[in-house]
Amino acid sequence: MIQIYTETLNGTDFAVALCEQQIVTSSFDVNPQRALSKVIDNVMHKLPPSIVFQVVLTPTAEAKAALNMLAAIYSGKDIDITQLTLATSHLPAYTKKVLKITSAIPIGYVSTYGDIAKSAGGGPRAVGNIMAGNLFAPIVPCHRVVKSDFTLGGYGFGLKTKLELLSRERRGFEAEKQVSVAGGMLEVFPVEYVLRKLA
Repeated sequence: MIQIYTETLNGTDFAVALCEQQIVTSSFDVNPQRALSKVIDNVMHKLPPSIVFQVVLTPTAEAKAALNMLAAIYSGKDIDITQLTLATSHLPAYTKKVLKITSAIPIGYVSTYGDIAKSAGGGPRAVGNIMAGNLFAPIVPCHRVVKSDFTLGGYGFGLKTKLELLSRERRGFEAEKQVSVAGGMLEVFPVEYVLRKLA
């Protein structure tokens, strides 16, 4: 059974669905009802139909730890997301590959839809569709994926929120670099490229 928890931390609501210590989906919003509704919608419409779930009013210790990590990521803290186990076995292989590559974008950097597509195979539009359906925001940092001209592109939580997240993740880096992921290399760029572009 999937258990869904929600909690308000520092004025933002975070929601997480857990099943056997794996995160099935997560979300956030400044409106508590929307954060919870997004997670319930993901469970009902993006998971196998036989799934049973319940909303639990008091978070367990595991749920509390997951919610605190969501809040830390949202706040721009450098969190080791490998501490969180994501339930991805039901996802198509290509989706899992794109999510893994996206998760490799370090804080303080962005990558582009095109660069992720080069690493994963496929095209930028396919990557964009996977980002739009990301079940694990903000753990899988789809907010760090931008257009090739360093404009924001899209974001399910709104472009203002995407810009706020990236602004909190600014680390003052100046040089682009490559990170090793999924048997290849991914080009990443300082978040400052995006912030300067939009200034």
